[in-house]
Amino acid sequence: MTTEEKDKDSMGPPSPTVDKLPETSLWTNSKCLLICALVSLANMQYGLDSACLAALQAMPGFLKVFGYPDPSAPGGYGIGHTFQQLLSSFLTLGSLLSTLFAGPFSHLYGRRPALLLACFLTALGTAIQIGTSSAAALYVGRIILGIGNGFLVTFSNIYCAEVAPPHLRGVMVALFSEWVCVGSVLGAVVTNATKGWLGKGSWRVPLGVLFVVPVVLSAGVWWVVPESPRWEVSRGRYQEGRRALERLRAVGEDDKEGQERLEVEWVEMVKGIEEEKRLASTAGPLDMFRGSDLRRTLLCFGVIATQAGSGSWFYISYSTYFMIVSGLPVDLSFKYSIMKTCIRFVGVNVGMYLMRYVMGRRTLMTTGAVVQGMFMLGMAISATTEAGTRRARDSLIACSALFNFAYNAFVGIASYPVATELVSTRLRSYTVGAAISLGYFLAWLTSFCSPYFINPENMNWGAKYGYIWAGSNFCCALFFFFFLPELKGRALEEIDELFERRVPAWKFKSAETSIVSEAIKERGEVGEDGEKPATVRDCRGAREGVYMQTDANAIMPQPKSITSRNNATGNRKTTNKATPSPPQSHLYLY
Repeated sequence: MTTEEKDKDSMGPPSPTVDKLPETSLWTNSKCLLICALVSLANMQYGLDSACLAALQAMPGFLKVFGYPDPSAPGGYGIGHTFQQLLSSFLTLGSLLSTLFAGPFSHLYGRRPALLLACFLTALGTAIQIGTSSAAALYVGRIILGIGNGFLVTFSNIYCAEVAPPHLRGVMVALFSEWVCVGSVLGAVVTNATKGWLGKGSWRVPLGVLFVVPVVLSAGVWWVVPESPRWEVSRGRYQEGRRALERLRAVGEDDKEGQERLEVEWVEMVKGIEEEKRLASTAGPLDMFRGSDLRRTLLCFGVIATQAGSGSWFYISYSTYFMIVSGLPVDLSFKYSIMKTCIRFVGVNVGMYLMRYVMGRRTLMTTGAVVQGMFMLGMAISATTEAGTRRARDSLIACSALFNFAYNAFVGIASYPVATELVSTRLRSYTVGAAISLGYFLAWLTSFCSPYFINPENMNWGAKYGYIWAGSNFCCALFFFFFLPELKGRALEEIDELFERRVPAWKFKSAETSIVSEAIKERGEVGEDGEKPATVRDCRGAREGVYMQTDANAIMPQPKSITSRNNATGNRKTTNKATPSPPQSHLYLY
């Protein structure tokens, strides 16, 4: 055997490719999928509460306690628009408060503790609402529930984005929409069953269903869900991060190709996070508005804002009541709410298929905004030209159902995957938390203003309200088309590289990156003793309790003065090293 052949043989099997790792199936990543599905259960709370809130405001048993008798009103009871506004606004206020503190909390304590705290708060808020007949106590319960919901939505989506394989990230983060729809269907079925009750049980039973999520999720997070490996690495906890990644990928020791993918993903993750630390030594809320992170922050804010800009929050808060004041009988309005949630569920699954196999993120969201605007416009035009007729009522039902399908198949399904992958690992909890705060503020603004437009005692626009949302959707389409980059199939570290290079939005799809190929090449380098480099030391050491030597100095060039940590001893040392010549990696091009 020649020397060259011996060298090739010592390197083991070749890397899958020097540019990109092969895509694997959902079945191969079934454990990660199940963990993401469990964490995404957090969003079911949002669906349950939204369905209950929309139905309670038209439920005689609820209105008998918190409303007033009104023989002229549908159902025999009326409800003050101030009470409606506060009922929705206090939940949004609580969510807004929670997301403002989401960044610092997660940066210090991680994703799992945040989810466990959220479960406790949602259970507490639900208990307060069930046990009171006072409007003031109901408002307090809504605020506490909102704080818990804010944490649930923020950290469940961040977690799924950080642990999912790049080519499956869109699908795994989009599981949040599946659970929102499941919660909406369950909430609609329960409220439809209790809508005719005149006692307090008519609204306490639906609210009691809100205990399902905190109980199941807290048990799953405590015993099944590992911490985000990217968070562990960002905090310098390399051993814990490696173990978390192994649990998520569940690669057998006899699966050589799987072990190869695991090693490359680990190196890529560490290289990317250490490069982030090299370029920006701090991680605080103000860093969101500095350098290349400013663009990423504004894009993330814009994507989350389009959820409210589409009109979805109006439908979420007032769909049943909106149908009643627009001319539908009470019983038919409740049945429509169930049909609407089932249509949303179909839309979510269609959207997941489109996002995985047919369209990129940018095309999906642009198309969706245009289609949503058309349905809103159709609803408003029919209410203008055929007011009070059966055709106007049928048009209202059809356009509302089609809007819900389109929103969940396009903008709704893609908004959280895009928002979470747009931002850097170093600032993800800060940026996504702030963006969701903005989203909740816009949701509050929508919930606060909508009664003035649709209530008979105020402007009495009814379905003509769709004119405003049609224009808003068309503006969202322009934002997606001109400013949103295409991120489908990119590793989070690749996205970091492209933003650091200031790549324009329309060039993202075709732009080439170097971090994946560098990780693959580094994975294949073996010393004369046959050992792997310290950065990719075999995972068996972590399982046996040996602290891995994942040294940032071995991963990439460092500045002149380097403070590194000896992972074996825990001691820190400062060494001087010559500044390297400008590297060839595109990571450093601006």
